[in-house]
Amino acid sequence: MSTRIGPDGRARCAWVGDDPEYARYHDEEWGVPLHGDRALFEKMSLEGFQAGLSWITILRKRPRFREVFHGFEPEAVAAFGEDDVARLMTDAGIIRNRAKIEATISNARLLLDMAPGELDAFMWSFAPASHRRPATFADVPAITPEATAMSKALRKRGFRFVGPTTMYALMQSAGMVDDHVDGCWRVSSPPSG
Repeated sequence: MSTRIGPDGRARCAWVGDDPEYARYHDEEWGVPLHGDRALFEKMSLEGFQAGLSWITILRKRPRFREVFHGFEPEAVAAFGEDDVARLMTDAGIIRNRAKIEATISNARLLLDMAPGELDAFMWSFAPASHRRPATFADVPAITPEATAMSKALRKRGFRFVGPTTMYALMQSAGMVDDHVDGCWRVSSPPSG
């Protein structure tokens, strides 16, 4: 089954299940075009932390991530040192993975080397010119040529935790592709920006 009727009577992509936070995220954020270097840096960071975990885990921890990473302001994160890494490794409110924490800091430093708006333009340059709406959940890919190209280009610039699957998840969540399946209420009634 590709859609599921929620308690409110709306048909949503079946991956939402019955979780109210997932439903809110699906309805208000997933697939909505997201722009801005800071916003995309946050999305890249959280998608990197999600690798190997479920997205609902990240959503539930997102407020704490935002708090300890200073709203994912690149300048603040880039200034983190070893004491900050040690502090974050003891914070049960986030994913305590040293490699992911260090990658987030390193990625912030790389972002500061870019011109304002460059990350946004760079990432969106990989959005496909056209995208076929999936009829069923089985039609939703895990990786696409565009996500693979984005991953390769980011890695070439030194970014970490930006593999093709992670970048396709970012493309979906940031609205670079719209993978709401046929029958989902968002197909006929997208949220207003």
